Amino acid sequence: MFCLHFLGGSAREWVQVADRLGAAVACVPIDLPGFGDAVDVPGYDVAAMADHVAGRIRAAAPARWLIAGHSMGAKVALALARRAEDGEAGLYGLSGLVLLAGSPPSPEPMEEARRETMIAWIGADAATRQAEARAFIESNVGSPLPAERAEAAVADVLRAAPAAWRAWLSDGSREDWCERIGILRTPALILAGGEDGDLGPEAQAALMAPHLGSSRRVTLDGAGHLLPIERPDAVADLIRAHAAAPDTTFAEAPVIDAAYARLIASDRVNSRLRDALRARAEPDDPGYRPRALDAIELAILRALVDRVLPQAAGIDLAARIDARLASGRGDGWRFSALPPDASAYRTALRSLDAAAGADGRRFLALDGAAQDDLLRAIEKGVLPDGSALGFAPEQLTVWFEDLRADVVRTWLAHPAALAWIGFSGIGAGGDGARPVGFTKIGLGEREGWEPVAQGGDGR
Repeated sequence: MFCLHFLGGSAREWVQVADRLGAAVACVPIDLPGFGDAVDVPGYDVAAMADHVAGRIRAAAPARWLIAGHSMGAKVALALARRAEDGEAGLYGLSGLVLLAGSPPSPEPMEEARRETMIAWIGADAATRQAEARAFIESNVGSPLPAERAEAAVADVLRAAPAAWRAWLSDGSREDWCERIGILRTPALILAGGEDGDLGPEAQAALMAPHLGSSRRVTLDGAGHLLPIERPDAVADLIRAHAAAPDTTFAEAPVIDAAYARLIASDRVNSRLRDALRARAEPDDPGYRPRALDAIELAILRALVDRVLPQAAGIDLAARIDARLASGRGDGWRFSALPPDASAYRTALRSLDAAAGADGRRFLALDGAAQDDLLRAIEKGVLPDGSALGFAPEQLTVWFEDLRADVVRTWLAHPAALAWIGFSGIGAGGDGARPVGFTKIGLGEREGWEPVAQGGDGR
């Protein structure tokens, strides 16, 4: 496991975790350019840091490897995972990601005043730097560190190259990698400290998890931002379990009722419809990369779909809606208050996210009840005017009506849904010259071939 450190850290932040992992996982901590023993190595942007680490991975030539990134290092780890998944030479064998209080692919959330203060003191006199470095470490932990670990962390901050420190705060942390990262397939473990202000559980849910097709999120209560230093035992235990059995649980494709499957295969269904139904029954891609939306918008849409139409079937309705938006196909009409569908979805989803809370919370960080409350307010058009954020309340209301229709229509297009409601209309076709249709049309009458609804009592 190649281990990358936080801003101001070094490879030695991983010593405690490596000791506890022992032979279970061989840790290879790496100093990023400008930090630790690599203080004189140039290249401070995300791509250059990724190149630096890629060189170490190629030199080690592991058959199977993981990459762990802490804070700043997580953004670099994501860039490397994308390169590995894209088949870059020398990066084969990636089997897992560990992201600790990770800087997300999007620009990192940080108050600008604090950013400017941190940029200013790194070049100050020795006494000021000493005091500020200590305050930096103390402000990023949930409770005081053991003296030896605290002193090592402060010393690492003080030996960092000021140019590297400033480059990350002014540029690297602001780099937007959302489109390039997309959605990764590599199983990921996301760790967050419950007392971490900027990159805690909510930021990981809203900004990091949307880029991972298979991930498990764990919050370490009482911990701050410096997880490998604060909680080496818990971090090592979680990594050991993830390395041994990564969570690769994906929603399985819905099983179509056997009787309905026989109807689809019968000569009562014309071949074009049969082909369409079989295509719709194909499993959804767990690593689907959105084409009309971005990864965060798709994650918001998935959460929204789960509130509108909870389903056990596991159909990725949001991905199917995105594919439809990208194709330009539609039902031939739209509300006059809305722009074309793809633009309407993007604007509405971002407006919904902005409306999730005045305190800066995100829709993905709300629990189900809070999400429902917000959606009911949108349905009723009682949100305060948010037109500066994208859509005005009345636009969100009509878009939400459109969204619900899209969700139900997309669900009903799947043969598992048709089987669930016992829809028999597909059996009135066929390819032959002989007319095929219904002969029993009285109330309560049923043809022998008609399916029985799976979702109720069969009536």
